[in-house]
Amino acid sequence: MIYLGADHNGFKTKEYLKKYFDDKNIKYTDLGNTKFKPTDDYPDFAKLVAKKVQRSKNATGILLCGSGQGMSIVANKFKNIRAILGWSSAAARRARHDDDANILCLPAWRLTNQKALQVVKAWLSTDFGNLARYKRRIKKINV
Repeated sequence: MIYLGADHNGFKTKEYLKKYFDDKNIKYTDLGNTKFKPTDDYPDFAKLVAKKVQRSKNATGILLCGSGQGMSIVANKFKNIRAILGWSSAAARRARHDDDANILCLPAWRLTNQKALQVVKAWLSTDFGNLARYKRRIKKINV
């Protein structure tokens, strides 16, 4: 399951991603905002997604805001969440492979819809490398 969340800055890109997921029959849940609201606050959506991902080992999340940084800061406050800023396909792949990143935060101000989709595809199609050193590092994060 993929949980989605976006504030007003990431709303249009989130809607674009949902169309792609619908076309490809990829299962997701939109945790908001479900309507464009220019006064919403990114922490509300980051918390909702992080809590859902936290509860299921196989769940992932995609969060969108202007810079992606705010969503990442909030999500990473939750135990066992490894949220990363996905500014490129290469960065997203590496974070998924090496760090088993379970939430992808996208900077809507910097990515076109098409570029955001490329990053999402790269992230979703990459598996955790499962090497001993990667596991050791993740264990050190989960204090």
